Amino acid sequence: MMQMAKKTEKKQKAKSEKIMVVGKRKDAKARAVIVPGSGKIFVNSVPLDVWGTEMFRMRVKEPVAIAGDAAKSANIYVTVRGGGVSGQSDAVRMTVARALVKFLKDDGLKKKFIDYDRNLMVFDSRRNEPHKPSRSKDGPRTHKQRSKR
Repeated sequence: MMQMAKKTEKKQKAKSEKIMVVGKRKDAKARAVIVPGSGKIFVNSVPLDVWGTEMFRMRVKEPVAIAGDAAKSANIYVTVRGGGVSGQSDAVRMTVARALVKFLKDDGLKKKFIDYDRNLMVFDSRRNEPHKPSRSKDGPRTHKQRSKR
Protein backbone atom coordinates (compact mmCIF):
# COMPACT_ATOMS: atom_id res chain seq x y z
CA MET A 1 0.00 0.00 0.00
CA MET A 2 2.79 2.38 0.88
CA GLN A 3 4.57 1.63 -2.39
CA MET A 4 1.46 2.54 -4.41
CA ALA A 5 1.13 5.86 -2.60
CA LYS A 6 4.75 6.72 -3.50
CA LYS A 7 4.15 5.91 -7.18
CA THR A 8 1.06 8.13 -7.40
CA GLU A 9 2.94 10.86 -5.57
CA LYS A 10 5.76 10.69 -8.15
CA LYS A 11 3.24 10.81 -11.02
CA GLN A 12 1.53 13.85 -9.53
CA LYS A 13 4.89 15.57 -9.03
CA ALA A 14 5.86 14.87 -12.64
CA LYS A 15 2.52 16.20 -13.87
CA SER A 16 2.81 19.35 -11.76
CA GLU A 17 6.22 20.17 -13.27
CA LYS A 18 4.75 20.28 -16.80
CA ILE A 19 2.97 23.49 -17.76
CA MET A 20 0.89 23.82 -20.94
CA VAL A 21 0.31 27.19 -22.65
CA VAL A 22 -1.43 28.37 -25.83
CA GLY A 23 -0.62 31.34 -28.09
CA LYS A 24 -2.38 32.55 -31.25
CA ARG A 25 -1.69 35.01 -34.05
CA LYS A 26 -3.97 35.39 -37.07
CA ASP A 27 -4.79 31.80 -38.10
CA ALA A 28 -1.72 30.24 -36.44
CA LYS A 29 -2.15 28.40 -33.14
CA ALA A 30 0.80 27.33 -31.02
CA ARG A 31 0.73 25.01 -28.02
CA ALA A 32 3.70 24.69 -25.68
CA VAL A 33 4.79 22.42 -22.87
CA ILE A 34 7.45 23.84 -20.56
CA VAL A 35 9.45 21.56 -18.29
CA PRO A 36 12.54 22.04 -16.12
CA GLY A 37 15.64 21.73 -18.29
CA SER A 38 18.62 23.51 -19.80
CA GLY A 39 17.01 26.33 -21.83
CA LYS A 40 16.34 24.56 -25.13
CA ILE A 41 13.41 25.45 -27.40
CA PHE A 42 11.93 23.01 -29.92
CA VAL A 43 9.34 24.01 -32.55
CA ASN A 44 7.49 21.10 -34.17
CA SER A 45 10.20 18.73 -32.82
CA VAL A 46 12.96 20.79 -34.51
CA PRO A 47 15.51 22.82 -32.49
CA LEU A 48 14.85 26.55 -32.73
CA ASP A 49 18.34 27.13 -34.19
CA VAL A 50 17.29 25.17 -37.31
CA TRP A 51 13.61 26.21 -37.59
CA GLY A 52 12.49 29.01 -39.95
CA THR A 53 14.54 31.94 -41.15
CA GLU A 54 16.98 34.00 -39.09
CA MET A 55 14.49 36.86 -38.69
CA PHE A 56 11.76 34.57 -37.33
CA ARG A 57 14.23 32.85 -34.98
CA MET A 58 15.28 36.24 -33.60
CA ARG A 59 11.64 37.19 -33.00
CA VAL A 60 11.03 33.95 -31.10
CA LYS A 61 14.18 34.51 -29.00
CA GLU A 62 13.05 37.99 -27.85
CA PRO A 63 11.13 36.75 -24.77
CA VAL A 64 14.08 34.55 -23.80
CA ALA A 65 16.44 37.54 -24.03
CA ILE A 66 14.10 39.69 -21.91
CA ALA A 67 13.75 36.94 -19.28
CA GLY A 68 17.55 36.61 -19.06
CA ASP A 69 19.22 33.75 -17.19
CA ALA A 70 15.93 32.59 -15.64
CA ALA A 71 14.88 31.25 -19.07
CA LYS A 72 17.83 28.83 -19.04
CA SER A 73 16.16 26.73 -16.35
CA ALA A 74 13.44 25.30 -18.62
CA ASN A 75 12.99 23.48 -21.92
CA ILE A 76 10.06 24.54 -24.13
CA TYR A 77 8.42 22.22 -26.66
CA VAL A 78 6.12 24.07 -29.08
CA THR A 79 3.72 22.67 -31.69
CA VAL A 80 2.40 25.23 -34.18
CA ARG A 81 -0.26 24.72 -36.87
CA GLY A 82 -2.12 26.93 -39.35
CA GLY A 83 -1.45 30.33 -40.82
CA GLY A 84 1.68 31.49 -42.60
CA VAL A 85 5.29 31.65 -41.52
CA SER A 86 5.02 35.13 -39.97
CA GLY A 87 1.85 34.30 -38.04
CA GLN A 88 3.39 31.05 -36.85
CA SER A 89 6.53 32.78 -35.60
CA ASP A 90 4.44 35.34 -33.68
CA ALA A 91 2.27 32.57 -32.21
CA VAL A 92 5.40 30.71 -31.07
CA ARG A 93 6.79 33.97 -29.64
CA MET A 94 3.63 34.57 -27.63
CA THR A 95 3.58 30.98 -26.40
CA VAL A 96 7.22 31.12 -25.26
CA ALA A 97 6.59 34.37 -23.36
CA ARG A 98 3.43 33.06 -21.69
CA ALA A 99 5.15 29.79 -20.80
CA LEU A 100 8.08 31.59 -19.15
CA VAL A 101 5.76 33.78 -17.08
CA LYS A 102 3.73 30.78 -15.95
CA PHE A 103 6.82 28.64 -15.24
CA LEU A 104 8.74 31.30 -13.32
CA LYS A 105 5.59 32.65 -11.56
CA ASP A 106 6.94 36.19 -11.94
CA ASP A 107 4.54 39.13 -12.35
CA GLY A 108 7.48 41.50 -12.88
CA LEU A 109 8.46 39.50 -15.96
CA LYS A 110 4.90 39.75 -17.26
CA LYS A 111 5.04 43.53 -16.87
CA LYS A 112 8.40 43.60 -18.70
CA PHE A 113 6.90 41.66 -21.60
CA ILE A 114 3.86 43.95 -21.83
CA ASP A 115 6.06 47.08 -21.68
CA TYR A 116 8.27 45.69 -24.46
CA ASP A 117 5.47 44.45 -26.74
CA ARG A 118 1.88 43.88 -25.63
CA ASN A 119 1.45 41.12 -28.25
CA LEU A 120 3.82 38.93 -26.25
CA MET A 121 1.05 38.37 -23.70
CA VAL A 122 -2.24 39.50 -25.27
CA PHE A 123 -3.94 38.09 -28.36
CA ASP A 124 -4.47 40.59 -31.20
CA SER A 125 -8.14 40.15 -32.13
CA ARG A 126 -8.12 42.16 -35.40
CA ARG A 127 -9.46 40.29 -38.45
CA ASN A 128 -10.08 41.04 -42.11
CA GLU A 129 -13.39 42.69 -42.92
CA PRO A 130 -15.73 40.41 -44.91
CA HIS A 131 -16.22 41.39 -48.55
CA LYS A 132 -19.56 43.01 -49.41
CA PRO A 133 -21.86 42.18 -52.34
CA SER A 134 -21.25 43.48 -55.87
CA ARG A 135 -17.51 44.21 -56.33
CA SER A 136 -16.54 41.62 -53.74
CA LYS A 137 -13.33 40.57 -55.50
CA ASP A 138 -11.93 44.09 -55.05
CA GLY A 139 -12.53 44.39 -51.32
CA PRO A 140 -15.18 45.29 -48.75
CA ARG A 141 -15.30 49.06 -49.31
CA THR A 142 -14.21 49.46 -52.94
CA HIS A 143 -16.51 51.55 -55.13
CA LYS A 144 -16.39 52.69 -58.72
CA GLN A 145 -14.63 56.03 -59.10
CA ARG A 146 -16.97 58.90 -59.95
CA SER A 147 -16.56 62.59 -60.69
CA LYS A 148 -17.99 65.14 -58.27
CA ARG A 149 -18.17 67.89 -60.94
